[in-house]
Amino acid sequence: VQLVESGGGLVQTGGSLRLSCAASGRPFSSVVMGWFRQAPGKEREFVAAISHRGDANIKDSVKGRFTISRVNANLTIYLQMNSLKPEDTALYYCAAANYEWGVVRGTEEYEYDYWGRGTQVTVSS
Repeated sequence: VQLVESGGGLVQTGGSLRLSCAASGRPFSSVVMGWFRQAPGKEREFVAAISHRGDANIKDSVKGRFTISRVNANLTIYLQMNSLKPEDTALYYCAAANYEWGVVRGTEEYEYDYWGRGTQVTVSS
């Protein structure tokens, strides 16, 4: 089982980035997948989660700026991040659960069984 994130980088305040997470090693097409982030000195926190049908949960502080999407055919999820702020600076992790939407909400770390290594997002002021 492997989750590989990409798309991170350095961007100025107000800029945009699109993160990708490619999954392989098992059939992820029907399970919940999500994004978490961890800023220096802080706990890892939920950002967004998505079902195989496209149902989504988004962290309140990024609603309207971040969008999560998914392409089941190639087992990839995306996080489109617009209007980035310095407080969005963090290591962003992709995660996949063993369960479908409804069994889990996808907002808690313990709901996930597989994790990527993360991709760094740095927003300069």
